[in-house]
Parts: sequence; structure tokens; C-alpha cells
Amino acid sequence: MKVARRPEELAPGERAVAIGSFDGVHRGHRRVLEAATADGKPTTVVTFWPHPRLVLGNKVELLTTLERRLELLGAEGVDEVLVIEFTPELASREPAEFAESLLRQIGAGVIAVGENFRFGRAAAGDPSLLQQLGFEVEIVPMLEGISSSRIRSLLRSGEVGEAARLLGRPAEIEGTVVLGDRRGGTLGYPTANLAVDPDLLVPAYGIYAGEALGHRAAVSIGVNPHYGGDERRIEPHLLDFEGDLYGRRLIVELWRRLRDERVFPSEEELVDQIARDVEQTRAAMRPV
Repeated sequence: MKVARRPEELAPGERAVAIGSFDGVHRGHRRVLEAATADGKPTTVVTFWPHPRLVLGNKVELLTTLERRLELLGAEGVDEVLVIEFTPELASREPAEFAESLLRQIGAGVIAVGENFRFGRAAAGDPSLLQQLGFEVEIVPMLEGISSSRIRSLLRSGEVGEAARLLGRPAEIEGTVVLGDRRGGTLGYPTANLAVDPDLLVPAYGIYAGEALGHRAAVSIGVNPHYGGDERRIEPHLLDFEGDLYGRRLIVELWRRLRDERVFPSEEELVDQIARDVEQTRAAMRPV
């Protein structure tokens, strides 16, 4: 899959275009991608980075990094992705100017968008305007109850199973392994300490069963209250894994929330509970 940062990097020619933020690449997004690929022309996804809401001064907790978004789009079989830098200047363009300077320039023969897609100054552009400008537009109805906002709400509550249903894949945490306090190793359960992009959503604190690098993973998200911690840590313990993870990028799937984090009467009881968490992780089922 080709990734371009400027329209001029794309080869000339007519193409089917799917346009949107595609944060999370959930089931609703995939309907838009399918509408574009069904046309039979080479398929180009036009997406934006940073997220428009961040640029406009609004808070949004992202479901995916740009790197992960591109991986997920590639898995859907699109031919190329044009990543447009979203700036205040771009946001201030009149909708018609935006469409002509970008979509016309790249040869958009058909444009697939969600029914709630808006663009241009004051978000005044919509699918009907694209049609008025002479574009062939496939307007894809929203799937009821499926949106990035709904998925964010579920993850904040720790409802990773329901989030997976809307995503069409397990919920994930992505980060880079950095040096931690190595306490897990002294307890017999070494963990990787993940540094996560500050704009990414981190699900509710607790203990989760999941997977990383093809290994089941018991994942702690929280502040380690048993040891009086106050700094958020994301610490997967990869079952039956041996090796050095420092500096590696990890994508950790979260399959099921097992329990809240808590303080134990003794370290021995903490270790016993971790052993039970590990057994539940071995028995956990991938949600989708």
C-alpha cells in the first residue's frame, strides 16, 4: 500500500476515494471503504493527521496512532492512502475550495463518505455539496450505535468486549516498551512497561486478559495501589515469553476485563491473585 503526504505524490488517473478521519477503523469505517473498493477503480483513502478536533482546540482521545491506522487501512485492501496534514489554514478553507483543490486534483471519480461527513470552513461542506460540485458520491449510512465516540465511551468504562463488537476486532493499546521498576520480575511475573502516546485513549484501570506478539498477556492498567503508586502504568505480562522487549513497539489486544486493581493484605496474597489472573488469561476467548 502506497502512503503519500501530498497530492502530487499520487500517480495521475481516476480513482475511487474514501475520505474521513477513520480513527479506530471500526465497522462503520469499513463500510465506507467497501463502498469505495466496490467501484472497481484504484482505491485511495484520504485521511487527516493530526485529528481535526485536536487542531481545532477540542480534546479527543484517539483510538489509534497514525501508524496503526495505516496498518489497519492496509489490511482492508486499499491501494493507497493520502495523509493530509490538518492545519488551521486547511480548516478555514471554503468547502468548495477544499473539494476542488484536493479531491478534484487527485482524480476522484467516485467519493465514498459516511452520511455525517463534514468538511471545510465551519464544517459547512457535506455530501450533498460534493454532488452539487459534480462528484459522484456514495453516501454510506451510519451503522446504528457504531461510532468512534461510542467506542471511546465503552473503553473508558472497561467494556472491551462490547468495544470489540463495534470495532470488529479486539480493542488495543499500543506503546513502546521502556524501563520500569522491574517489580513484576521479583514476583515471578515479569512485565513490559509501555510508554503510550499522550493523545491515545487508555481504557479503565484494571486487570485485563489479552494478547501481544502471539502470546497471551495478563495486562495491568493503573497505579499499582498495593505499592502506593500514583503514576499510571500499563504493564502486560506475556505468558510463556522469553526475550528482551525494551525499545520494541507493542500492540496489546484487550479481550476481557478481569477485575479492579486493589491493595492486598500481603504480597503473598497479591502473588496468589496474579496466578489466578494468569490462569483466567489462559482460558480467555478472543472476542471477535
